[in-house]
Amino acid sequence: MTTLISLLLAMTLAAAGPGRGYDNPVIKGFHPDPSVCAVGDDYYLVNSSFQYFPGVPIFHSKDLVNWKQIGHVLTRRSQLELDGALSWGGIYAPTIRYNEGTFYMVTTNCSGKGNFIVHTDDPTGEWSDPVWVDIGGIDPSLFFHQGKCWYTGTVDGRIVLSEIDPMTGKKLTGEKEIWRGTGGRYPEGPHLYFKDGWYYLLIAEGGTEYAHKITIARSRNIDGPYEGCPDNPILTHCKMSTQGSQIQGLGHGDLVQASDGTWWMTCLGFRRQGGDHHLLGRETFMAPVEWNKEGWPVVNGNGELQLRMDVPTLPQVKQEAAQSHIDFGKDKSGYEWVYLRNPFLGNYSFTGNSLRLTSNGKDLDETRVSPTFIGRRQEDIFFKAVTSLSTEAGVEAGLSVFMDAGSHYDIFVEDGCVKVRYRLGEMVHLVKAKAPLEGERVWLKVEGNEYFYIFSFSDDGLEYKQLCQMNTRYLSSETASGFTGIVLGLYATGTPGKHADFYDFDYSMIPR
Repeated sequence: MTTLISLLLAMTLAAAGPGRGYDNPVIKGFHPDPSVCAVGDDYYLVNSSFQYFPGVPIFHSKDLVNWKQIGHVLTRRSQLELDGALSWGGIYAPTIRYNEGTFYMVTTNCSGKGNFIVHTDDPTGEWSDPVWVDIGGIDPSLFFHQGKCWYTGTVDGRIVLSEIDPMTGKKLTGEKEIWRGTGGRYPEGPHLYFKDGWYYLLIAEGGTEYAHKITIARSRNIDGPYEGCPDNPILTHCKMSTQGSQIQGLGHGDLVQASDGTWWMTCLGFRRQGGDHHLLGRETFMAPVEWNKEGWPVVNGNGELQLRMDVPTLPQVKQEAAQSHIDFGKDKSGYEWVYLRNPFLGNYSFTGNSLRLTSNGKDLDETRVSPTFIGRRQEDIFFKAVTSLSTEAGVEAGLSVFMDAGSHYDIFVEDGCVKVRYRLGEMVHLVKAKAPLEGERVWLKVEGNEYFYIFSFSDDGLEYKQLCQMNTRYLSSETASGFTGIVLGLYATGTPGKHADFYDFDYSMIPR
């Protein structure tokens, strides 16, 4: 049966011929620091996850354009300790690589013990417990070449290289500095490749903000010296020609050669809204790459990207989208749902007609352990999210537009009333309250656009009453800081042991 399915898929792809055009970002919402590897005509991609659990979302594609999440790499506390992790902490910049039947993922737990490697022979299944690498810094990468495994990472603004054993994490050679970039601040995110007798070293510079950029160097020897490309940076929107683009902050790239011989680059970037603000976090973008006659990569012809990429692609294979509507009476939350830090799983249960969230007494301002919170990323600037719930006395429960513990807007039910509150740093304010509710079950709705989040409720799920709207810019990365993006979370807090029942959740993009 598997052989037949594979044959039918191959025939479909052959009949489809090359694809043409796609939309950026290819993975929307808070999915930064993309790293990609090819295994035949299958492609796998991972992203940073910071304070969220499970850690390191992993995606699969057949065409480098359409991606489907197939799980997470770090699914157990033995792999990922997140106590005390905020939006600056947790998991930074994973790299995924494949070698001789084994997948490897190397990353940094900035709230834990540093750099580590896990491995598996099945990326849809469980990954190993970590082996720790005795090299400091961040943004580690692995490079398999001629029977050896090389580790490269960023230590105090230096790109360093060491041969290691990927199964034990043991260093086999000392650390050697091989490049410091072109002079941009924060040289980081290194990856090594070998092509046509050259070792290429790709890095990011400029800081993961508006000045972000990708630069590259090469050497005939793996340990250098490395010569920078004369056309650096090879990708950036920090220039006059792109200052008006909605896409900004392009950087932190990874190269991959597709099964048809073409080359592609993944990178992060963000979409501006409401002026110079971004709220969705850094997203995953894709760009074609060609090699010029001097042997240097050229990204999308001119080192710039567009939201609509009118370029040839591999034959495109559509992927099943994440569920937009979940009925918790029959559906479970999918891979797109995450917790804040390591969850107390006993506080999450399915009753047969609802998802029951039980308070552990911690609220959304908690910075050490995990409150009762489960959410999914906001993926679109124009969107609508709706949930319905009922609560028992002594619990506050609802829907949070959550950037981090110090920056969130919440619409919730408490003591028979529907309320809206903001938390902005040291300022906490109850914006609006409506009492009493007419029934036991209430529907809560959040709509988003460039400038505002709009909060409404309903007693019947049909007719909604708007309570208030609040400005998006106060939750933006420019205001709230941090490395994450908005997550739309269902939560329960208040008296420990008290619960709320959530019956459904619906997320949809509002067409423009």
